[in-house]
Amino acid sequence: MKVVLDTNVLVSGTFWDGDSRKILGLLDEKVIVGVLSQEIIDEYRAVLIRDDIVDKIINKNLIASRVVERIISTSIIVKPKNQLFVVKDDPKDNKVIECAVAAEADYIITKDRDLLRMKKFESITIITPEEFLKRLGK
Repeated sequence: MKVVLDTNVLVSGTFWDGDSRKILGLLDEKVIVGVLSQEIIDEYRAVLIRDDIVDKIINKNLIASRVVERIISTSIIVKPKNQLFVVKDDPKDNKVIECAVAAEADYIITKDRDLLRMKKFESITIITPEEFLKRLGK
Protein backbone atom coordinates (compact mmCIF):
# COMPACT_ATOMS: atom_id res chain seq x y z
CA MET A 1 0.00 0.00 0.00
CA LYS A 2 1.50 3.33 -1.09
CA VAL A 3 0.76 6.51 0.85
CA VAL A 4 1.74 10.13 0.42
CA LEU A 5 2.19 11.93 3.72
CA ASP A 6 1.49 15.64 3.67
CA THR A 7 4.03 17.87 5.40
CA ASN A 8 1.68 18.50 8.32
CA VAL A 9 1.63 14.76 9.06
CA LEU A 10 5.42 14.52 8.77
CA VAL A 11 5.94 17.41 11.20
CA SER A 12 3.28 16.19 13.63
CA GLY A 13 4.70 12.67 13.63
CA THR A 14 8.21 13.97 14.16
CA PHE A 15 7.47 16.02 17.27
CA TRP A 16 4.31 14.74 18.93
CA ASP A 17 2.87 11.40 19.96
CA GLY A 18 -0.36 10.46 18.25
CA ASP A 19 -1.73 9.13 14.99
CA SER A 20 0.87 10.80 12.76
CA ARG A 21 3.70 9.27 14.79
CA LYS A 22 2.01 5.85 14.54
CA ILE A 23 1.95 6.22 10.76
CA LEU A 24 5.67 7.05 10.71
CA GLY A 25 6.16 3.88 12.74
CA LEU A 26 4.27 1.91 10.08
CA LEU A 27 6.73 3.29 7.51
CA ASP A 28 9.66 2.18 9.67
CA GLU A 29 8.10 -1.29 10.03
CA LYS A 30 7.45 -1.43 6.25
CA VAL A 31 3.74 -2.06 6.81
CA ILE A 32 3.09 0.76 4.34
CA VAL A 33 5.22 2.39 1.66
CA GLY A 34 5.68 6.14 1.94
CA VAL A 35 6.05 8.26 -1.17
CA LEU A 36 7.46 11.77 -1.33
CA SER A 37 8.42 14.27 -4.01
CA GLN A 38 11.27 16.75 -3.83
CA GLU A 39 8.71 19.53 -3.37
CA ILE A 40 7.29 17.86 -0.25
CA ILE A 41 10.79 17.22 1.11
CA ASP A 42 11.74 20.87 0.50
CA GLU A 43 8.63 22.06 2.33
CA TYR A 44 9.37 19.71 5.25
CA ARG A 45 12.95 21.01 5.48
CA ALA A 46 11.69 24.62 5.38
CA VAL A 47 9.28 23.95 8.26
CA LEU A 48 12.04 22.34 10.34
CA ILE A 49 14.11 25.55 10.30
CA ARG A 50 11.29 27.81 11.51
CA ASP A 51 12.03 29.30 14.94
CA ASP A 52 9.14 27.56 16.73
CA ILE A 53 10.18 24.19 15.31
CA VAL A 54 13.91 24.74 15.94
CA ASP A 55 13.05 25.06 19.65
CA LYS A 56 11.34 21.65 19.53
CA ILE A 57 14.32 20.10 17.74
CA ILE A 58 16.67 21.47 20.40
CA ASN A 59 14.39 20.32 23.19
CA LYS A 60 14.19 16.79 21.77
CA ASN A 61 17.93 16.66 21.00
CA LEU A 62 17.22 16.08 17.33
CA ILE A 63 19.23 17.28 14.40
CA ALA A 64 17.06 18.54 11.54
CA SER A 65 19.08 16.84 8.80
CA ARG A 66 18.81 13.48 10.57
CA VAL A 67 15.06 13.89 10.94
CA VAL A 68 14.67 14.57 7.22
CA GLU A 69 17.02 11.76 6.24
CA ARG A 70 15.08 9.26 8.35
CA ILE A 71 11.85 10.15 6.56
CA ILE A 72 13.52 10.07 3.14
CA SER A 73 15.23 6.74 3.83
CA THR A 74 11.91 5.05 4.54
CA SER A 75 10.17 6.50 1.46
CA ILE A 76 10.15 6.25 -2.30
CA ILE A 77 10.93 9.55 -4.03
CA VAL A 78 9.00 10.30 -7.22
CA LYS A 79 9.28 13.09 -9.72
CA PRO A 80 5.81 14.18 -10.84
CA LYS A 81 5.56 14.60 -14.60
CA ASN A 82 2.35 16.59 -14.72
CA GLN A 83 1.54 19.84 -13.01
CA LEU A 84 -2.02 19.82 -11.69
CA PHE A 85 -4.33 22.65 -10.70
CA VAL A 86 -7.03 20.86 -8.74
CA VAL A 87 -6.82 22.43 -5.26
CA LYS A 88 -8.45 25.76 -5.91
CA ASP A 89 -8.43 27.18 -2.35
CA ASP A 90 -4.72 26.53 -1.75
CA PRO A 91 -2.70 25.90 -4.94
CA LYS A 92 0.41 24.98 -2.88
CA ASP A 93 -1.39 21.74 -2.02
CA ASN A 94 -1.32 20.64 -5.65
CA LYS A 95 2.19 19.25 -5.05
CA VAL A 96 0.70 16.57 -2.79
CA ILE A 97 -1.81 15.50 -5.44
CA GLU A 98 0.92 15.53 -8.11
CA CYS A 99 3.11 13.28 -5.97
CA ALA A 100 0.27 10.84 -5.33
CA VAL A 101 -0.63 10.64 -9.02
CA ALA A 102 3.00 10.08 -10.04
CA ALA A 103 3.33 7.30 -7.45
CA GLU A 104 -0.04 5.74 -8.19
CA ALA A 105 -0.60 6.02 -4.44
CA ASP A 106 -3.55 4.51 -2.66
CA TYR A 107 -3.87 7.27 -0.05
CA ILE A 108 -2.95 10.83 0.72
CA ILE A 109 -2.74 11.22 4.49
CA THR A 110 -3.20 14.80 5.60
CA LYS A 111 -4.70 17.17 8.15
CA ASP A 112 -5.17 19.88 5.51
CA ARG A 113 -8.82 20.92 5.20
CA ASP A 114 -8.57 21.88 1.54
CA LEU A 115 -7.28 18.44 0.61
CA LEU A 116 -9.65 16.61 2.96
CA ARG A 117 -12.65 18.37 1.39
CA MET A 118 -11.77 16.66 -1.90
CA LYS A 119 -12.07 13.17 -0.26
CA LYS A 120 -10.75 11.54 -3.42
CA PHE A 121 -8.77 12.38 -6.52
CA GLU A 122 -9.09 9.81 -9.26
CA SER A 123 -8.54 6.51 -7.38
CA ILE A 124 -6.58 8.13 -4.50
CA THR A 125 -8.38 8.42 -1.17
CA ILE A 126 -7.62 11.57 0.84
CA ILE A 127 -7.89 10.87 4.53
CA THR A 128 -6.82 11.97 8.03
CA PRO A 129 -4.21 10.02 9.99
CA GLU A 130 -6.90 8.92 12.45
CA GLU A 131 -9.18 7.59 9.73
CA PHE A 132 -6.28 5.83 7.98
CA LEU A 133 -5.34 3.98 11.16
CA LYS A 134 -8.99 2.97 11.69
CA ARG A 135 -9.11 1.50 8.21
CA LEU A 136 -5.94 -0.48 8.93
CA GLY A 137 -7.36 -1.65 12.25
CA LYS A 138 -4.50 -0.02 14.18
